[in-house]
Amino acid sequence: MAGRERAAQRRVSLHGKHILVTAGPTHEPIDPVRVIANRSSGRQGFAIAAAAAEAGARVTLVAGPVALETPAGVERIDIETAEQMANAVFAALPADAAILVAAVADWRVEPSTTKLKKEAGPPQLKFVRTRDILAEVGASPQRPRLLVGFAAETERVLEQAIAKRRTKGADWIVANDVSGDVMGGHRNRVHLVTGDGVEDWPETSKQEVAQHLVARVAQALG
Repeated sequence: MAGRERAAQRRVSLHGKHILVTAGPTHEPIDPVRVIANRSSGRQGFAIAAAAAEAGARVTLVAGPVALETPAGVERIDIETAEQMANAVFAALPADAAILVAAVADWRVEPSTTKLKKEAGPPQLKFVRTRDILAEVGASPQRPRLLVGFAAETERVLEQAIAKRRTKGADWIVANDVSGDVMGGHRNRVHLVTGDGVEDWPETSKQEVAQHLVARVAQALG
């Protein structure tokens, strides 16, 4: 990112604003030892929370199971399941902006109270949809002034992100292709989908993606 952009980011101010961020995966129990999970490291969401706090915001970070240190000046709420994340998000409202980065599991099962044994054969799991946190916040009376969702896709990335912005009631969608090692890595290449169109951002570190996004959030909130 150019030096001029970095200098502008240092002047970004979110003082007096409350920014809500979600990060990481959720774990949906199958039995006492197994879960439905994904490869999200939480790094992008934590970087966004850190950048918002550095800009002076009061930041609430709702984090799934990740091995990351809490950024300075950030209030962290640890959760495990999608249901817990949804409850924590609504408990944290109102907020000026919500940036929902977490890779929330789409499905859960009714967990067994005892460990499933392979001798019993393949388990018969009944899948149930988890709560759609982005859509719920988008339709809520407590909807933040700016609602930002993330779309991690492996194909038709922009097409699906544009549709997601419309169907979920979000202002912006940050879209990225996760067919490689993005979910476990330190770099990211994203597209910002807004009501005005699509911005293609260059590949860079997740920290610089976070700083650029937070600068845009500050601009939008005024």
